[in-house]
Amino acid sequence: MKISRYCFAIVSLFSSGFVFAATLDLDSDSTISRSRLLATGGASTIEGAAGGGIVPMAVLSGYGAQEEQGAVAFGSYVDTGDYQLEVVGASVSWRNRVELSFAQQKLTHDSLTAALSLPTDSISQRIISAKVRVLGDLIYTPVPQISIGVQHKKNLDFLVPGAVGAKKDSGTDINLTATKLILGGFFNRNLLLNANLRYTNANQTGLVGFGGDKNDDKEVLPEVSAGVLLNRQWLVGAEYRQKPNNLSFIKEDDWQTVFVGWFPTKRIAVVAAYVDLGEVATFKDQTGWYLSLQGSF
Repeated sequence: MKISRYCFAIVSLFSSGFVFAATLDLDSDSTISRSRLLATGGASTIEGAAGGGIVPMAVLSGYGAQEEQGAVAFGSYVDTGDYQLEVVGASVSWRNRVELSFAQQKLTHDSLTAALSLPTDSISQRIISAKVRVLGDLIYTPVPQISIGVQHKKNLDFLVPGAVGAKKDSGTDINLTATKLILGGFFNRNLLLNANLRYTNANQTGLVGFGGDKNDDKEVLPEVSAGVLLNRQWLVGAEYRQKPNNLSFIKEDDWQTVFVGWFPTKRIAVVAAYVDLGEVATFKDQTGWYLSLQGSF
């Protein structure tokens, strides 16, 4: 799949409500009077909260510090060949203490529809989240920045998830996250370390419902990510997310990414990644590419 297709998809997503990002001035940081350092707001995950692509971080979105507010809007696109995931969303943060976010996901599954003669070719989900910074700071305290987040998810197309054994069309994830930037921690480059514990029973983040015939209870699952800041604007790293296995009909593998983040100014962030999702709803070896564009104001 050529990269031009991904760029076109991102532009299309923004044209349906987040078009303001196309007008951002790439040459000026001074138009944003926010105090936090470049890239310290992270990017937007596919579930809307600040972080990487698939793993949240303890940082809050935007660049607002104490006595300041911040907000972002984003669009993301994932293509593994058999599946395509489109996400649009936005978040606001208050005094670097509280973050509220919203994300709308659409998973297109043409290959699955053809294989099983399904009556629909997509599944949508809506996610409303809140995150609170409870301790520490990303840079300025010896202890990591620690946040607690809640993500309420509502599956809007439950026909397929219900048919494969999912028990519910909605659920709530709880995240406990610690993030630390170690200055000069990797060959004189700044090292970003992040760990998250997720309390969940969501199948494929909730796109295949919640709970199942094998297991309907929530469990605590680890997620980690790490990156190296090559300079102020470029971040390279990797993510790992453990997944539950609640359904007899379909296996759910853990997710992994290798990413590159570009933060040219405080106005905009671009993240590209190679993704390995393993087996997804009977289709094995689901690898592909991820692209996300975020605008801050």
